[in-house]
Amino acid sequence: MALEEEQKPKGGVARSRLIVRLGAFLVSHNVFVSVVCCIAGIIALLLLPVLAKNTYISENALMPGSANPAFSAQDVMEANRFVKDLIDRRTIEGTGIEIPRLIGQHMAGVGAEVYYHKFWPHKNQFHPLHFFSCAPNTVTMQSNSSCASVGVNSIGIIRAPRGDGKEAIVLVTPYNPWKIELSEALSLGLAFSIFSLLGQVSWLAKDIVWLAADSQFGEYTSVSAWLKDYHSPVFFSESGKMNVDMCYEYNSHQDWDRITVNWANANAFKRAGTMAAALVLKVLEKKERQERDSLTIYAEASNGQMPNLDLINIVHYLAVHRQGLRVKIATIGSLLNSVWLRSIGEIVQRLCRFAKSLDPRWKYDITSADYVEGSATLASSMYYQAIGVPTGSHGAFRDYQVDAVTLELSPWFSLKNENSQSAFLLRGGRT
Repeated sequence: MALEEEQKPKGGVARSRLIVRLGAFLVSHNVFVSVVCCIAGIIALLLLPVLAKNTYISENALMPGSANPAFSAQDVMEANRFVKDLIDRRTIEGTGIEIPRLIGQHMAGVGAEVYYHKFWPHKNQFHPLHFFSCAPNTVTMQSNSSCASVGVNSIGIIRAPRGDGKEAIVLVTPYNPWKIELSEALSLGLAFSIFSLLGQVSWLAKDIVWLAADSQFGEYTSVSAWLKDYHSPVFFSESGKMNVDMCYEYNSHQDWDRITVNWANANAFKRAGTMAAALVLKVLEKKERQERDSLTIYAEASNGQMPNLDLINIVHYLAVHRQGLRVKIATIGSLLNSVWLRSIGEIVQRLCRFAKSLDPRWKYDITSADYVEGSATLASSMYYQAIGVPTGSHGAFRDYQVDAVTLELSPWFSLKNENSQSAFLLRGGRT
């Protein structure tokens, strides 16, 4: 009793605990506290490019510069011949069938296992069971699709001589077989030369899968359909076989009589090991002229996570220090030219210089241009994470937790300049 009396306050009134009083204060001043938290969050977000630590290449990743590039002028000659064959097919009737067949023939010529994957375009409708992967099964859409709306992916697999078939690396090149552009032909030629080179080496420990994706319905659709069938068993029903046989009949949009592919073998879906990483190769001619060739990296991850920085840093290191390319991460272009963001960058630059003058040990040193680029990259990543819309073919791999990036090569010259194409392909292949 004496102890309880000592714990009571002198006034005889029991005081509430601190947590209760703090909660009451927050509730009574909720508007003020919300405004303060929002302002603090915005300030922290604006300072994040300054406070962020530099990334590094993990020891478990491939050490760049530890090996000499084996991509040679002979590989460039193969790429040029393949590009010429693709361009010559543009004038042939039924080019949408001839080009996938030509790609498959070249894949088989280097000793790869070849098959063709047929898919239909996705319907733009929401389904609660397909929230995270809104691509329906390609087989279930056969009853509502015709031969005129079918796409054909060409896939080649090189089995690793030193591997056990449990891991694979995927190489993707999207293109439109019905209206193939010179840039798409160059990306296919570059991928074929790399694929051919990897088929000749003896040190390969992972299977190599080359997916020539039919992007007439969109770059994401073709890759997503193939990935869905790759990671789930596909059983072809009798109705599906009937639709395949119907595709041999003449069609005004696609002359299916010209195709020499055995669809019974095409439906034999082949698989490699578990996907360790994926690279999407694209060649794009930009309207504005540049001083040198450039490389734009597109990367994204799911559920608010960061993409695989080792994969990005390795590509960045090899492209800059080995091939002298101008490398940048894909961002929202309007932010790079934003006046208010540039003004904030100049203010932050002055504050960093002032902080460094107070204590040289503080490493808050950033230029206005670096701040604008870092903020634009951060805002772009947050925006695409929020809306959940993929930025390219690499976005289809995130549903399966596969690290993937898109490498978009842009030459400084016109693609019609044949004399500079070989040097461009050589730099791109060695990157």
